[in-house]
Amino acid sequence: MLIINLILGVSLRDILDAIKILREEGFLEEIDEMLSCRYEAAKIIDHADRRGKAVIFRTDCSPETVSVANIISRREILYKFLDVRDDKDLYYKIRDAMNRPTKISNEKTFDNYYKRITKDLRLLPALYFYERDGGRYFASSIVIAKDPFEDIYNASIHRIMILDSDRCVARIVPRHLYRIMTEHRKVGRETPIAICFSPSPLVELAASMQPEYGVFELEIANTFMNNNLEVCRTPIHNLPVPCSCSHVIEARITLEDVDEGPFTDILSTYDIVRKQPLIKIDEIYMSLSSYPFHIILPGGNEHKILMGISKEADIYFAVSKVVRKVHKIRLTRGGGMWLHAIISIEKNHDGDAKNAILAAFAAHPSLKMVVAIDSDIDPDDLDQVEWALATRFQASRGLIIISNARLSSLDPSSRDGLGDKIGIDATVPLAEREKFERARIP
Repeated sequence: MLIINLILGVSLRDILDAIKILREEGFLEEIDEMLSCRYEAAKIIDHADRRGKAVIFRTDCSPETVSVANIISRREILYKFLDVRDDKDLYYKIRDAMNRPTKISNEKTFDNYYKRITKDLRLLPALYFYERDGGRYFASSIVIAKDPFEDIYNASIHRIMILDSDRCVARIVPRHLYRIMTEHRKVGRETPIAICFSPSPLVELAASMQPEYGVFELEIANTFMNNNLEVCRTPIHNLPVPCSCSHVIEARITLEDVDEGPFTDILSTYDIVRKQPLIKIDEIYMSLSSYPFHIILPGGNEHKILMGISKEADIYFAVSKVVRKVHKIRLTRGGGMWLHAIISIEKNHDGDAKNAILAAFAAHPSLKMVVAIDSDIDPDDLDQVEWALATRFQASRGLIIISNARLSSLDPSSRDGLGDKIGIDATVPLAEREKFERARIP
């Protein structure tokens, strides 16, 4: 533990620091045999993920490249990476980094960290994950771009499907990268981008978050890393990238859209085929250091934690404003850490649980269901949650239905993006607590 604390006291500088911690904690497995990039590697990743293990392996599509998956598939590993003790510390660290991004002062020379390699996407460890995948996919790709008219940068994770040696297509939802791309397209320009793989997991966490436009996610990562993030500028497009990536690609988002998908999203359902921006590759670079290539399993625990944990923090702070105490917030794995939340609270008044439910919906508009429970019920134990529903919930007084609300685009049951949200108050009436006390063996 002393070694871990020394590392964290400095910061989690790169993926090798993360792997060292995983190995020391007994959360790392290594596969000796070569794995097929068509489903076999994904099956091994999934099997390890179900046991809470990270896994190191090689694939036949990129036999010289060491790959690693499931780096942040456990909440307690994220605690260690961020040097926090519990959920509350985690939420405050996320909020503080969002509110106080740190300008990057450690800018280095690109050629001291990277070398050009063969310009062929097919030689990188992109996988076929699921049986209906539209092609080989990168799921951990961080795309960095600059606003064409302002000094604003953005870093965000996007799935990328390989088309051939120097062309690929990315899913770009209507957020900040989409805004930057649209501004370029308005004036007939392609969008210069850098695609980064396998930096420090804290960079990946920051790139998964959704700050307001104008906040650069690498500066959030720099706050996480105690101002120790080193970046360098790419040779062609002059974009800042972490010095600790395994690979960096310089490319352009073109003015052309092509078919992308199917692809398995965070809910383990197949997203549709749609027209998305075509990307043309300019150069591919590899690190001069021996950094493994990070692979994220779509719909796996790492995908869910990266995408959902900052939303869990948003819910915590919103609910904390309307109740006496929040004991625990959980975006559930069954809901993809995106659609379903369980909130364990202490009330001052009997109406507090409903206010907490509404606050959660406001904090994370993609939520479809919120269950409010008392502090004696652990949201991580779904048997306890079901017991609370069985003994403490009555639909006539504890059910909230919000009809025809905007739902997550990931929810396949929505119709034109609309559907119903439900809140369930499974808390005990304050005047009748003894009646609902759970029996305990002394």
